[in-house]
Amino acid sequence: MAPGASDRKLRIAFVAYRGNMNSGGQGIYLWFLAREMARMGHEVHVLVGPPYPDDMPWAEVERFPNQQFWAKWVLEQYDEIVPRTDPLQILSPLDFYELAASRIGFLPEPFAFSVRVFRRMADLLRAGRRFDIVHDVQCLGYGLLGLKALGLPVVTTVHHPLTVDRRASFVRDETFKDAVGTMKFYPIGMQAFVARRLDTVFTSSEVSGRQIVQDFGVRPERLRNVRNGLDVELFSPDPGVAKSDASLLTVGRSTDPNKGIRTLIRSLAKLPDHVTLTLVDDDSPDNQVRAWAREVGVLDRLRLTGRVESEELVRLYREAAVVVVPSRYEGFGLPAVEAMSCGTPVVATRAGALTEVLSLTEGGVLAERDDPDSIARGVRTLLENTEARALMAKRGRERVLETLAWPRVAAATAEVYQEVVDRNRAERRRRRWSAPVAIRPPA
Repeated sequence: MAPGASDRKLRIAFVAYRGNMNSGGQGIYLWFLAREMARMGHEVHVLVGPPYPDDMPWAEVERFPNQQFWAKWVLEQYDEIVPRTDPLQILSPLDFYELAASRIGFLPEPFAFSVRVFRRMADLLRAGRRFDIVHDVQCLGYGLLGLKALGLPVVTTVHHPLTVDRRASFVRDETFKDAVGTMKFYPIGMQAFVARRLDTVFTSSEVSGRQIVQDFGVRPERLRNVRNGLDVELFSPDPGVAKSDASLLTVGRSTDPNKGIRTLIRSLAKLPDHVTLTLVDDDSPDNQVRAWAREVGVLDRLRLTGRVESEELVRLYREAAVVVVPSRYEGFGLPAVEAMSCGTPVVATRAGALTEVLSLTEGGVLAERDDPDSIARGVRTLLENTEARALMAKRGRERVLETLAWPRVAAATAEVYQEVVDRNRAERRRRRWSAPVAIRPPA
């Protein structure tokens, strides 16, 4: 890279088919990375689908509504499928595609959103707007290839390929019909096809990178691991908060087999009776985690919080003696990093990127995946050694600040942007100079 290249101000277009932080990691990633790019002086334009992100006053935001047909079919909101204000709207090509595809079990949002973005970006370019780079956040719809055809360099972020979620869904499926539904739902063919053709694929761990190469067929040289970022101002220690000596905390959905919650419940039964577990998960009466806890006699030691706001989550991290991450797979392991940033040590399984994260931060201990005894031993080691807990808490916070704070991750991302932009410009110049020149015959 040329000297000072990373200081050049870029015109960045972020595209994300779901932008709200409650939609998953993609919404959190979009909001914080876009904010940091604006803080660095780059011009930020965000094209986003519902549910929409929190306000972004430092960016130009364009919202792309859709009818959310898939959610309406799943929730059996049949009376809301046809828009009341404009019933004929569902006959427009993309709306009708989304209606038909969702009715038979496909997830139509990524493709439809990418086409809407392609049409809008083409209009903006015709009107004289210019963008240096497009950053897709885990949509990978075919419309992105249209943006490349317009001459725009396009990068994407894949925290982990959808093949991981599909495999977890197969584990959860109970009938052949369920398995067919899983096969239809995930747009893996499209995402793999598009990912192989974009300029660069960002990811957040070496494990995820290898999975993307294996499952999506992306060439290794197109991958860049810049890790994931964290809001270390929000997720921070508070010396005024008293820590429990026997309270465990876990953040994860029991309905997702990759989160390993059933193994965690079994490990709780192997710990002393005064040790309790707070689980940030759905607190409805039919949550299966209650049945698992009843089976091993720890129901009275389990507390379900339901969905919590960020401030309450931070309070829970600060109060816990240990945060346990019992996952079977993680593309990054955000709860582990959030816990360490709040000054709480972690027991995490050797699964996916968690080994990398713990090696990087040194803020906890590792246990074996799917092994209740190993998890219980790790927890007991920390609960019985106050000095070790304090040392890991301090070291974990310091290492998160050094390596995973958003300013650091955004700066690394911006450097890759500039490399892609420079490479794209050089390629355009090469094509222009190598184009054949028509020679007119003499008169």
